[in-house]
Amino acid sequence: MLVGAWFFGFSFGLRPDQVGQIIFIGSSMAGLIYALVAGRRFTADCLSSEKREGTLGLLFLTDLKGYDVVFGKLAATSLNGFFGLLALTPVLALPMMMGGVSWNEVWRVILVLANTFWFSLAVGIFVSALTRDARKAFGANFSLLLLIIAGPPTLAGIIYLTAAYGSYAREAMPALMYSCPVYSAWASFTPNYIRHAKDFLWSVGVVHGLAWLLIVVTCLIVPHCWQDRPAGRKRLSWKEWCRKWGYGNANVREAFRKRLLEVNAFYWLAARLRVKPAMVWSFLVFMVIWWIYVSVKSGSFLMYEGLVATSLILNSTFKLWVAVETGQRLGEDQSSGALELLLSTRLSVRDILRGQFLALHRQFFWPLAVVIAVEVFFTAVLMRRDHADAIRMILTGGAGITMLIADLIALAWVAMSAGLTSKNANVAIIKTISRILILPWILFAAGVVVAMVAVTMGLIRRFELDWTLYLSLWFWAGILADLGFGVIAWMKVRTRFRELATAAA
Repeated sequence: MLVGAWFFGFSFGLRPDQVGQIIFIGSSMAGLIYALVAGRRFTADCLSSEKREGTLGLLFLTDLKGYDVVFGKLAATSLNGFFGLLALTPVLALPMMMGGVSWNEVWRVILVLANTFWFSLAVGIFVSALTRDARKAFGANFSLLLLIIAGPPTLAGIIYLTAAYGSYAREAMPALMYSCPVYSAWASFTPNYIRHAKDFLWSVGVVHGLAWLLIVVTCLIVPHCWQDRPAGRKRLSWKEWCRKWGYGNANVREAFRKRLLEVNAFYWLAARLRVKPAMVWSFLVFMVIWWIYVSVKSGSFLMYEGLVATSLILNSTFKLWVAVETGQRLGEDQSSGALELLLSTRLSVRDILRGQFLALHRQFFWPLAVVIAVEVFFTAVLMRRDHADAIRMILTGGAGITMLIADLIALAWVAMSAGLTSKNANVAIIKTISRILILPWILFAAGVVVAMVAVTMGLIRRFELDWTLYLSLWFWAGILADLGFGVIAWMKVRTRFRELATAAA
């Protein structure tokens, strides 16, 4: 309902039927995001937690079959999510009173949301049957979900961009979109459904079929996946190769450990996976390749849209990466009890905090310096291209770089605070991202709606609603979130670290 209210304010002054369509589409997309996230969130750890606790095997000492356990877990874990989806149904029907939305369109969207929720549940429980670790379960089911819903559409996009415009390629491209619930939702809206009714039905059927396929496979493997089996020679050799690649051989590990322990013990603990900086540099290399590819296809290496998109991707990725790295380290140590053991040694709180920041510095400092230099270069290029708009380029580029630095500092402190107070690392990461990265955009959206309503009602002059207002709203919403949550987290971590670390999760 809040999303609908935002779209209502955003479309203030339009015809009622246009407002109804905008609210309906916006609410439907919000519901689709909920369906994709909620299902996998509820089932991602339902079977892996049983395996960690050693209780899954006990279930099969009874007359229960694999499908009994799977469907029982699905029913138990999905009930709250299903009720949330059910509560969304009458909200989606409200825009019909404004016109522009029909009953058939509403029911098609509800069908897509229910189908997407079922598919998300199936992905979550399938991955949960394959792993024991909660963090790996969440990461693996997200990767599988992304592979299924984004892999074939990405292939369709590559076919389009490589100019393979033959008749066969054109006919095959819609079929590659069928596994994506977003395509189902897009095809459910009346203007698109009129032209793509057959594709809509195929997309709903493919998504539903994939969900049942994952459920059936899960039912077959659950009776056997709980048993501990000795690793085979190939698996051991593969694990040993991964260990050497990540940590180095024995001589490399010993030298690396000695060098870091002389600086700070917690620094070695947080940075012992020595390839982490290489991962960041690899991401930057990938971004360079992506930028060159987009520039070649567009015919311009310094296209405004390409520079802005590159800066947004770089900044967002670095922020998310810092939040994950910081929250994961302390969150895992807190949930496993390792942090309490560390505090019983000669390490002080100051040593732990210093070691954490040294690890972040080693992984991100120089790549971040390169990113800031690149964004300064982008700003200078845009200024030279458009002298009349130089002030806007300077302010926008400066605000983006300032916000990047402020967000990274706040994310580090908030992630450490959340890691000490959350039951696991995943919860700590979600808390951090919600407070520092998502909340400012909500405040920005609310400010934009208020400004638009005020302009439409004549409370402020129309020419005041320009880029300076949008930039100011975005910048100060982010700064207030950084200061508010960041300062509180800084004080809590520095003054109550031992109390929070030794408290019960």
